[in-house]
Amino acid sequence: MIFPRNRKAVSNRPWWESGVPTKSSRGKFFFTALIASCLGGFLGVTATGGSLFNSANIVNSSSTIERAPDSVAGIAQRVLPSVVSINTRSESGGGTGSGFVFDSNGYILTNNHVIAEVADGNGSLRVTLNNGDVYDATIVGREASYDLAIIKITANNLPALQFGDSDKVAVGDAVIAIGSPLGLSGTVTMGIISAKNRPVTAGESATESSFINALQTDAAINPGNSGGPLVDATGAVIGVNSAIASLGSTAQTGSIGLGFAIPINQARKTADQLIKSGKATYPILGVSLDMNFTGVGAKVAQSNAAILADGPAAKAGIRAGDIIINFEGKTINAAEELIVAIRAKNVGDTVRMTYYRDGKEVTITVTLIAAKN
Repeated sequence: MIFPRNRKAVSNRPWWESGVPTKSSRGKFFFTALIASCLGGFLGVTATGGSLFNSANIVNSSSTIERAPDSVAGIAQRVLPSVVSINTRSESGGGTGSGFVFDSNGYILTNNHVIAEVADGNGSLRVTLNNGDVYDATIVGREASYDLAIIKITANNLPALQFGDSDKVAVGDAVIAIGSPLGLSGTVTMGIISAKNRPVTAGESATESSFINALQTDAAINPGNSGGPLVDATGAVIGVNSAIASLGSTAQTGSIGLGFAIPINQARKTADQLIKSGKATYPILGVSLDMNFTGVGAKVAQSNAAILADGPAAKAGIRAGDIIINFEGKTINAAEELIVAIRAKNVGDTVRMTYYRDGKEVTITVTLIAAKN
């Protein structure tokens, strides 16, 4: 409490005994009189035997919050029934992840790294729907190169998500990520598309590394979000949440605003192949790259096995040691950029590329072929 300083005492008697109210006391008197008059009026009415509320029209009121269909709450309400939590149990322990209904006949799309340990050994999968129903699941197929997998539960008429067009996504578009971070199912976070075509390496083992031409977002994504949907402002899925950036510290395990999702256009192609045959393929150039090369470009490894015999690169005259510096008009700065650029294409696509050899640039055209499973 703050007390005024240098206050001059006028009288020790209260103002109502002095008979001359001060300026400040007049205000107090008016306020007190106003209250007294209101109270007197109230008592006067009730003293007559009548009720003050006899003539009042008393109604019950309730406030309703209207949430527009295109609001975050409206979108979440539509999308959440299609998002599932995935629990794994294997010899090495347990884990959690996310997924979403890809097809209403029980097919669920998720990341390969969510279910990889179960696929490689004895284990089990359990899927929990948003309404709490729990199902045992089986693995239909998986593709480590794209970090995608399809699992299935015995259920029909599930609410499948609507697909968007990830090629039309623009930087700055609003997005919503939904999943089970740290096992907290049904978690909704919001952000924007921060960047497109980010070359990202995902996966949890050196033998199953995935190279993703990713959508980058600042929507909070944490361990357990993997496999969940990234949806746009209409509620259509545009990506599969797959990875987060790390500061390289063992103490930092959560979101730092750098999350990455597999574009849904690529995910749909792979998922359709997995449902159809249990396997998926991807396009290749037919070269092995030097992943330790620190210069600009993607360097073809200097070994006898670096060029696939009769492959696209061999037919185009590429040799070990050549440095690929441009692919389809895009400058290539590192091996990862070339890999994700190629995997974003389709088997049979004809592409234009430029490589550097002995101080000269050579531009060629090659037709990509399917990798052998």
